[in-house]
Amino acid sequence: PSHKGRPSSQKALMLEMKSLQDEPVEGFKITLVDESDMYNWEVAIFGPPNTHYEGGYFKARMKFPIDYPYAPPAFRFLTKMWHPNIYENGDVCISILHPPVDDPQSGELPSERWNPTQNVRTILLSVISLLNEPNTFSPANVDASVMYRKWRDSKGKDREYAEIIRKQVLATKAEAERDGVKVPTTLAEYCVRTRAPPADDGSNLFYDDYYDDEDLDEADDDADQDCCYDNDDDSGTEES
Repeated sequence: PSHKGRPSSQKALMLEMKSLQDEPVEGFKITLVDESDMYNWEVAIFGPPNTHYEGGYFKARMKFPIDYPYAPPAFRFLTKMWHPNIYENGDVCISILHPPVDDPQSGELPSERWNPTQNVRTILLSVISLLNEPNTFSPANVDASVMYRKWRDSKGKDREYAEIIRKQVLATKAEAERDGVKVPTTLAEYCVRTRAPPADDGSNLFYDDYYDDEDLDEADDDADQDCCYDNDDDSGTEES
């Protein structure tokens, strides 16, 4: 039987895209790979300040199934990533993206897995916290996991893990230049500037000019309270 109109997942994705363009998640920029395909998103991730990833520009793709949100999307990094929970091919291994089947072998609780109340916003926040705090319990990249544990257990004296990531971050600078993207490096930039995506020709499909200068000035004032990324550990990297 022919479906009248569009599948409900398409409408759900349009609404999510609009919500993310009105109120982006700090440190992310979301676009469609192709304006006519709602199921394939391009994600640019800016490395959070005061972490190994500071100054990095990482690209990823999200592919949504036709029965979204009842089934989770796939999340794959296009940028080379050295991380305990990211496979060689860039696929991210994270509980929230696993279908909600009961699988005692995995060590995951069903409640940690995908369910239809999750959305792109919760996935993005999970990915950024995974970058900062890898889960070494069932790693996707065993070598990265061993190296990360050495770094962690030596309280940062074993630099190998950190050095590999710094090299990968430096390698992303050329890509950012090619794409004409200014990567935020301070907490204030990270929290505010990525909010209003540049209005390229295709994107007014989803949002009009919601931002005028006054909004941005206010947002600057709010940046500190508003930022998702709190640097609790006083690692002495802040300027005094």
